[in-house]
Amino acid sequence: MTAFLMALAILLDWLLGEPRRWHPLAGFGRMAAWLERRLYAPDRPRGVLLTALLLLPPTWIAAELATLPDHWGAGFSLLALVFAIGHRSLHDHVRPIIAALRSGDEAAARLATARIVSRDAGSLEIAPAACESTLENGSDGVFGALFWFLVAGAPGAILYRLANTLDATWGYKTPRYLEFGWAAAKLDDMLGIVPARLTALTYALLGHTRQALDCWREQAPAWDSPNAGPVMAAGAGALGIRLGGAARYQGEWHERPPLGTGEPPATQDIERALALVRHGVLLWLALIGAGAAVWWGLSRASPLLPTILDFLWENLLA
Repeated sequence: MTAFLMALAILLDWLLGEPRRWHPLAGFGRMAAWLERRLYAPDRPRGVLLTALLLLPPTWIAAELATLPDHWGAGFSLLALVFAIGHRSLHDHVRPIIAALRSGDEAAARLATARIVSRDAGSLEIAPAACESTLENGSDGVFGALFWFLVAGAPGAILYRLANTLDATWGYKTPRYLEFGWAAAKLDDMLGIVPARLTALTYALLGHTRQALDCWREQAPAWDSPNAGPVMAAGAGALGIRLGGAARYQGEWHERPPLGTGEPPATQDIERALALVRHGVLLWLALIGAGAAVWWGLSRASPLLPTILDFLWENLLA
């Protein structure tokens, strides 16, 4: 059932896309901003309290709804995963950048890129920034949600995506958020440890595998994010492009370690990064489907297992 729900959710997400209004994650972000305006204090305990206040109730409600009888629980789980994954949304945000670059409209490409990255628009390098965002959001918005749905169902996917959204709102290492956003940033890091590395492995398997693994091992530890480093290093290595380098955030320049190898990305490399995410989704579905089939086969054979074991035991003793 889980494998079927995942495949159906990915299909529905791709066909329907992200709702233009009333998206739950957007509403959650507005709620976080509202609470921050009224209850902000530059200390860690306040941030921990507000993080728990925002994350625990919807996760508990999701756990209750996912266990509803008949098909109601499965229906809620499907709907939750459709809203949690951002596969189609990622393409909808990145493809206008590609279209603008191919038409020679750098201003439109820069504006579209600024919508998906947190760095200053006036100084960003469009193709590298778009590739980095594609690779990282493939982990955060697609594979991470799929992983936690597989592990913990709808509550897991919802908790992961809400924590991810809260980290994007409060998880900055600035004077305002360093303590207040500590809990949001740490929780997002913890929830992302396994899916980020599975994403990095996925990218590696679908590209220049040895090169991607080498970049992951050698370059990721120098990156300031424990999860974005492996994902982007492996993705850049798989594509044979160079990412990282200087970038300006909120008016301040940061010299970031290099990731990947080869030349800086061009327009076609943005599409290659999107393809890497798409092919990764197909690979995950194939592996999860195969695992579900094996599990079903074993469950069907399980009534015979005691008889088989008794026969082997008696014959071994004999």
